[in-house]
Amino acid sequence: MDNNRNFLITIALSVAILTLWQVFYMNPRIEEQRETARIEAEQSGGTAEQSSGGTSGGATDIPSPTGGAQGDAVVPGTGAQTTAPATREEAIAQGQRVEIDTPRLAGSINLTGARLDDLLLKDYRVTVDDDSPNIELLNPSPMPDGYYVELGYVGTGATGTVPGPDTVWSVEEGASLTPETPVTLSYTNEEGLTFLRTISVDEDYLFTFSDTIRNAAGEAVELRSYGRATRLGHPETSGIYILHEGFIGVTGEEGLQEIGYSDAEDEGSITPGSSADGWLGITDKYWAVAMVPRANQDFQPRYAFFDDGRERFQADFLTAPVTVAPGGETTVDTLVFAGAKEVGVVDGYEAEHGIRQFELLIDWGWFYFITKPMFYLMDWLYHLLGNFGLAILGTTVIVKLIFFPLANKSYKSMANMKKMQPAMLEIREKYADDKMKQQQAMMELYKKEKINPVAGCWPILIQIPVFFALYKVLYVTIEMRHAPFFGWIQDLAAPDPTSIFNLFGLLPYDVPSFLMIGIWPLIMGATMFLQMRMNPTPPDPTQAMIFNWMPVVFTFMLATFPAGLVIYWAWNNLLSIIQQGIIMKRQGAKIELWDNLAGMLRKKPDPAE
Repeated sequence: MDNNRNFLITIALSVAILTLWQVFYMNPRIEEQRETARIEAEQSGGTAEQSSGGTSGGATDIPSPTGGAQGDAVVPGTGAQTTAPATREEAIAQGQRVEIDTPRLAGSINLTGARLDDLLLKDYRVTVDDDSPNIELLNPSPMPDGYYVELGYVGTGATGTVPGPDTVWSVEEGASLTPETPVTLSYTNEEGLTFLRTISVDEDYLFTFSDTIRNAAGEAVELRSYGRATRLGHPETSGIYILHEGFIGVTGEEGLQEIGYSDAEDEGSITPGSSADGWLGITDKYWAVAMVPRANQDFQPRYAFFDDGRERFQADFLTAPVTVAPGGETTVDTLVFAGAKEVGVVDGYEAEHGIRQFELLIDWGWFYFITKPMFYLMDWLYHLLGNFGLAILGTTVIVKLIFFPLANKSYKSMANMKKMQPAMLEIREKYADDKMKQQQAMMELYKKEKINPVAGCWPILIQIPVFFALYKVLYVTIEMRHAPFFGWIQDLAAPDPTSIFNLFGLLPYDVPSFLMIGIWPLIMGATMFLQMRMNPTPPDPTQAMIFNWMPVVFTFMLATFPAGLVIYWAWNNLLSIIQQGIIMKRQGAKIELWDNLAGMLRKKPDPAE
């Protein structure tokens, strides 16, 4: 009994610590991030440094083949300070551009550097409101939150000035970039090297940069291509340990690399081994930018943080040398993904273009083998039922059916344990002073009646990985973002927006985030309370206290979780109550639910009486 008491006290303390952590650490962060998102949606601006620079024969911030700095390259953003434009539109208007217009993307390409630095996602908005601004994925470098992709070259003295950050390209063909009309840019340097860059885009989020390099000089030239995804300032992250946001890539023998922003700040520069294939970039919760070198040559990846002038994070690569013979030409291709991390789209690119493990751009987590199949099941049910909330309910039923035999066995064992309660109590009283004989007698009783004392733990143990996998699906997949259920739940990936502390919006005031105990968390707590009341009240006071307070603690804990997860938990509890009741009735075991509820309403005797 003492061991049980200590174990339960440990559980209670752990839950209390998690609750305090959620209330005093996670909730303020969530509140702060919401406020930041609101402000960013309303306004932008401030003071920043104008990106400038460029080199003759070299690119900036690009690693050498050995991972060091590239010669005397000039770093963008370390030039003269200028006042940043007041709006994003003013920053875009500062240079010549080629428009991007696809079914899912809008924006433009900056002809200075041929940068992809203006990109909006047509299908996604900041909030669930129809008039909310579209998500701005990429922003020009003059903005405080500048974020762009740039491809260029590192040359030698013989190559002359090769395309870099400050190269102004000319438009050869195409007025705007659409899936049907690629654009071609050109640049010719003083040494007779001509660069023709054809940029195309598909119906979703994949850009193809195809560079043809023609050498009109009298001798062969050697140069390397580079690519970089650069993000200025310190990006906002969710700050949740189950989700990776920051640098990501699959290259070389290392395979998947996930490097957080803070790790990059500490290290300065992280250079994995060279690679013959793969990809690298920067990922957010729902969006990502990734570069896929296609030059059929080894390349050197790198993840770096710079604080010389303007703080910025950069994922970049530098290929092995490419030789262009006199009078000859060569072609260098690079794919750039910039968009939403939709499962079907990402998986399709991996299959169509042979991009190694591109599916890992989505953070499926350790329970990948459960999480991804669960997503496919929910997605199938969504297309069948037309609502992700109904898909969650359907997924719960299917999971219950899969584990039905094991759960049945567990509940049968629990029912038998209840039937043996008198015999067990008799053994405890008979051997109260001899714990060894008491344990031996208990084991003989378990063996005789074919009872597994730990069988009751199986439903919980099964539910933990399923619960975590569903949490991952709801939290990391963009398909769940802004997916409505019914009534007041307009975003299954966000917490229930109601609160009992303002009578679910009837009273005209807002409540702090840690008091946002909505309708669905209360339903979940009620079903958990009823499920626990299916069993006899523990005789030990400590156990009884935990028994009584556990639903309350979990109600507060899960109140800030995604509403879809809380709906799943409540629905799962209800199905478990029905299943357990049926099995107990078949086994002839008494269902304690009604007696326990009646006992709570009964007046307790006065101790003095």
